[in-house]
Amino acid sequence: MVHYLIRRLLLAALTLLLISFLVYALIRKIPGTPLTVAQAAADPSLQMSKADQERLEKAYGLDKHWTLGYLDWISKVVRFDLGNSISRKEPVVRLIGQRVGNTLLLAVSSLILSYLLSIPLGLWSTARSDTIAERSVSLVLYMLYSLPSYVAALYLQILFAIKLDVLPLTGVVTPEAHDQMSVFGKAWDIFLHALLPVTCFTYGSLAYYSRFIKSNMQEVIRQDYIRTARAKGLAERTILVKHAFRNTLIPLVTLVGLTLPTLLSGAIILEMIFNWPGMGTLFFESLRQRDYPTIMGLTLMFSVLTLAGQLLADILYSVVDPRVTYS
Repeated sequence: MVHYLIRRLLLAALTLLLISFLVYALIRKIPGTPLTVAQAAADPSLQMSKADQERLEKAYGLDKHWTLGYLDWISKVVRFDLGNSISRKEPVVRLIGQRVGNTLLLAVSSLILSYLLSIPLGLWSTARSDTIAERSVSLVLYMLYSLPSYVAALYLQILFAIKLDVLPLTGVVTPEAHDQMSVFGKAWDIFLHALLPVTCFTYGSLAYYSRFIKSNMQEVIRQDYIRTARAKGLAERTILVKHAFRNTLIPLVTLVGLTLPTLLSGAIILEMIFNWPGMGTLFFESLRQRDYPTIMGLTLMFSVLTLAGQLLADILYSVVDPRVTYS
């Protein structure tokens, strides 16, 4: 197991190096620089002189070839320094720390809800396969899966925030009033603000996961050992939960390992619609401002999470299936 982990970590380090090199090359080839983008948005009367621009380019390392810029960046990373944001004049680590909590609130809530609802729904769909109730639920799930989350977000805002006026329209907390609330009031305020975004994050995953579980269960229940369990007179619930579902955990674990980084990266469109200051919004703003250090810091974080999720899934394989060994 130790040798396997060492090999995977070495491979992950090489993968991160290649990913960061390619991403850095791509963003440095995008037309415009942080300085030209900032000047284009500034008041024409406040334009920098050529000497000031050259001085800032030298200060930020923009006067160097992009390969030298990448070497400077990677030399800081190995010292656990992601640099400073060019547009916000703050350390990239601090910027990520300010946004990651908001994204985790949506991502973790959505992930927990998705699996708490999709697993029993998938098992129920397997047990009630080809009945009118199951087909009706499947139709609703397919409709939800085909409905874009940003369209649902707009309709939910119109219904609950504008017409019924029972939920907040945007933001994480109520401005000004949040600080004067009690601890319970603050938690309730955040809950109300997160309700619509979490719903939009969750319903598509719920539809996909429940269908995913059902399709895997349909394959497993055709196996000989399931027929043997039924011949022994075991209860259908015991057969589905204890025997069949346990053998569908490997593909489910794989899905968890790949889904977690995606959720943490944030849904850019949803965060923009709900004015939710999370990782997706930060990434979009950094791309628009050509903020190279912030883009690279976020890319590195997302890449590490993706590789860590895959490694976690591989380790969990041996937990859910004793036949899998890495010795």
